[in-house]
Amino acid sequence: MNVLREGAAGPDVSRLQSRLAELGFPPGTIDGSFGPGTEAALVAFQRSEGLLADGVLGPRTAKALGFAEDLPPAEPMPAITVSIVAKMFPVTPLDHIQRNLPAVLAALRARDLAAAPIMLAALATIRAETEGFVPVSEGVSRYNTSPGGRPFDLYDNRRDLGNQGPPDGANFRGRGFIQLTGRANYAKYGAMIGLENRLVASPDEANDPTIAAQLLAAFIFAQEIPIKTALLAGDLAAARRLVNGGAHGLDRFSEAYRVGKELLALNA
Repeated sequence: MNVLREGAAGPDVSRLQSRLAELGFPPGTIDGSFGPGTEAALVAFQRSEGLLADGVLGPRTAKALGFAEDLPPAEPMPAITVSIVAKMFPVTPLDHIQRNLPAVLAALRARDLAAAPIMLAALATIRAETEGFVPVSEGVSRYNTSPGGRPFDLYDNRRDLGNQGPPDGANFRGRGFIQLTGRANYAKYGAMIGLENRLVASPDEANDPTIAAQLLAAFIFAQEIPIKTALLAGDLAAARRLVNGGAHGLDRFSEAYRVGKELLALNA
């Protein structure tokens, strides 16, 4: 079975239409022609299953439909090169990109985050959070430290971050490519990458480039469908909020994403 989208025609489309009808998502006439009715039915099925509602029959949607023995091929990983990323990060030292890009791409690939939009969003997130393309620790600011207070004392008792009082604010300040923050997030995402309690015991390890890349991929993976949905709608601000919770770095995120998208289209 091939990847199917609006405009496709043939026996595979008939199979898709019949299966949608069987599952209670009638596409209209079963005629082997992928038109608006088939797309609408497929989108409804995708939403029902918590999949990306893009109206395209790819491997994940085909598997959910029960076509596990005849899945479409996975989307090839885009050719994201050091040259492309350097243009997305115009003020970043080239050696930083050369050194850390392989670990980031490997971590995204390991999470099956190989579609161009989600990969570009991950890279744009790095630019918004740590423009130097190196894992860094959060600096002292008025948002995390009270006037004349201990560094990061405003984080110490943040229950939304899972912090339990001093010295949790400083211990679990933002680190890495994603600026992972808070005891709860160090525990959750540490477990997702197989470190269990190690990251809570040794939070500075979040700045190890390989671990930082894995944490970035895990964080993006946890929000994959909402991020992809926002990108599909062209809403970069919403995609940024899903990672940061606000608009910090939105200008850098948006610029990096758009530059990368244009370059990948040119190189296709």
